Amino acid sequence: MASEDAKKLVNQERSFACAEIESARAVVQRFGEALDEQERNTENSKTQEVEGLIEEVQEARRIKLLHQPSKVMDMEHELRALRTLIREKSIFSVKLQKELAMSKRAEEKKSCLYVLEGSETLGSCLTLKPCSNNALQLSKCSIQWYRVSSDGDRRDKILGANKLTYAPEPLDVGQVLEADVISNGQKATVSTAGPIESAAGLGSYVETLLRNSSSEFNVVISQMNGQDHSSHSTHVFNVGKMRIKLCRGWITKSREIYSTSMQLCGVRGDGSAAAKSLFWQPRKGLSYVLTFELERERNAAIMIARKYALDCNVTLAGPDDRT
Repeated sequence: MASEDAKKLVNQERSFACAEIESARAVVQRFGEALDEQERNTENSKTQEVEGLIEEVQEARRIKLLHQPSKVMDMEHELRALRTLIREKSIFSVKLQKELAMSKRAEEKKSCLYVLEGSETLGSCLTLKPCSNNALQLSKCSIQWYRVSSDGDRRDKILGANKLTYAPEPLDVGQVLEADVISNGQKATVSTAGPIESAAGLGSYVETLLRNSSSEFNVVISQMNGQDHSSHSTHVFNVGKMRIKLCRGWITKSREIYSTSMQLCGVRGDGSAAAKSLFWQPRKGLSYVLTFELERERNAAIMIARKYALDCNVTLAGPDDRT
């Protein structure tokens, strides 16, 4: 009986011991797993830190490279050289295009009946001339001048420009001029070799005048309301920021603010003074042809008046002009 009790007690103690051992093993395993997890986290954190440090070093090297004077200067010199090369190529391309256009028109002129004589710049006059024995007398032909965009997509009729001679005005700069010669149902078209160019020094002259509140020019009234003007006395054509005034001494012939009824353009008639003359319609029912002392003064007056008119939200041009 005693031995049986002893066996039970031994077995019971053994069971308790085994349970304690299993519990200890579980604790040791959990502790080991926690250590492993902590070690992995530490390694990941170190890896991230290292990667971050590498990125910072690379960025620092990049910034240092950019701020090295020699490197910056080398880059600036390279950019400057590239800009110069592009500018030279652009100038050469434009020159080549002009030469090709002139060559093409020269070939066309060989079979043309008429040609344009005169410099293709502001301040000059272009005049139609026959160049073939087969050409009819121009006095027996009807003539019409046109503005053509440099790309040839747009061709605008210049209302009133139907004479042998036409004097380019500022609106023609950058555009090709063409003249249709029509007789007996046949049409011949003559054009400038290239776009009309501005006159040398005109831009700086206009900039100087724009520094003043207004600009005055001496003019002679050649026509009034389409009729020749008998008096050749000198008048003053005053172009201001808000209005244009024509006067002689204390007598004011006309004074009008910029409006949609006002018109201003180069004269479209014939004659040797065409390059010095402009057409001005202050208001409906009143118009003048004014002749300036110099060609550049006429062109400057047109450019300044158009600039001031545009500042007043008015587009100042000639009859039926498209701007």
